Amino acid sequence: MVSSLKSTTTLNNGVEMPWLGLGVFQVKDGEDVFNSVKTALEVGYRSIDTAAIYKNEEGVGKAIAESNVPRDELFITTKLWNADQGYDSALAAFEKSLEKLGLDYLDLYLIHWPLPSQGKYVETWRALEKLYKDGRVRAIGVSNFKIHHLEDIIGNCEIKPMVNQVEYHPRFNQWQLHNFCKKNGIQLEAWSPLMQGGLLDDPTLGEIAKKYNKSTAQIIIRWDIQTGVVTIPKSVKPHRIAENADIFDFELSKEDMEKINTLNQDKRMFADPDDFNRI
Repeated sequence: MVSSLKSTTTLNNGVEMPWLGLGVFQVKDGEDVFNSVKTALEVGYRSIDTAAIYKNEEGVGKAIAESNVPRDELFITTKLWNADQGYDSALAAFEKSLEKLGLDYLDLYLIHWPLPSQGKYVETWRALEKLYKDGRVRAIGVSNFKIHHLEDIIGNCEIKPMVNQVEYHPRFNQWQLHNFCKKNGIQLEAWSPLMQGGLLDDPTLGEIAKKYNKSTAQIIIRWDIQTGVVTIPKSVKPHRIAENADIFDFELSKEDMEKINTLNQDKRMFADPDDFNRI
């Protein structure tokens, strides 16, 4: 059983990644993101997930710098935006993100979307391989990659992705992708695990929450972890940040896990990665 906020999963290169982290998607740079990250670190979070397109890397970096947490205890992720795909562009974008975060290295760097219309993600991946080999980042991975995108990387590159961060929640559990990732030693990670709050009124989840004397959000986050999926719920409210982390004193029964599994509708809330071409 994953039993504490310090619990980690071991990636396919031996690096340990926390099961639970704080996501900062749509959190404004400056005071908002600074306070969110500061609160999370005080609560005991050690994994923070941002991205170049979130435009809040500087605020994340400031909170990290002003915390008393040793750098080697932290796991910091950021992502390469679509406009920076391509070998040289990716290397340059990495340096910009690192500078904004005020860090000497990253723990995880992800390609944010495959952007198939540009056909550059294999070339981009080779840039991430260089960063990894040069010791600039401890682990490399992708985000929003479907099976066929992953197969392109695996078939044409030297290093297999260590993480695939995707939309994942009880109504879109991506079992086929999850099984593919497990078979290939790629850690699945959930973004928008609470479906941006869209699941908090679900009656089945509410019933299970009452049984364990937990919130619906806590039930969903616990389900993520028990399915072997790293999760990064976002919040700017201190009590929610703390509540989201209070999921290590119980375990969902097999029966309740199955009840949650039946909520799947194979329904995306966001764009299909094959069609998402925003630059």
